[in-house]
Amino acid sequence: MVSHDHPGGLRVRLGRRVALTLLVLASAASATRAEEAGQPLRPVTIVGDAIPASLTGAAGDPARGRALVLDRTRGLCLLCHAGPFPEERFQGNLAPDLSGVGARLSEGQLRLRLVDGRRVNPQTIMPAYYSLAARTRVARAWQGRPILEAGEIEDVVTFLASLRGPARDQRTGP
Repeated sequence: MVSHDHPGGLRVRLGRRVALTLLVLASAASATRAEEAGQPLRPVTIVGDAIPASLTGAAGDPARGRALVLDRTRGLCLLCHAGPFPEERFQGNLAPDLSGVGARLSEGQLRLRLVDGRRVNPQTIMPAYYSLAARTRVARAWQGRPILEAGEIEDVVTFLASLRGPARDQRTGP
């Protein structure tokens, strides 16, 4: 269960199934201009537990990556993850804290988890942001499109790789 205190004093509790349903619905609404133009997915090469090469051949923009991570209509990361984002309320607790993720995982490992985390953990509830494999119940308007385009994946990878501080539960003090 995900629980959060609502500003009006109400305690909001979301079951894992409800959180996953919200994630899927909002993810389906996140097609970008490039996908609307019908650009095909770029091929990826998986080496071990990583995709070492950038999907675009260039580093992403960490500011755009941060915006995608915090965007509750596109990436939806904070539905399941918490992180070093004190301005954001109602962060999730179903998935690992993003604090320090750049110290724990390489860019290639982050990239694979974003492209298709099922390659690392077949039971993950995290959506495959740049894969069309094994998708079910996708609205016709969104079929054949990834959730994020290649450049957006690189933006998120670059931002997450910059998060090198300790996880929130490992910090000292308030």
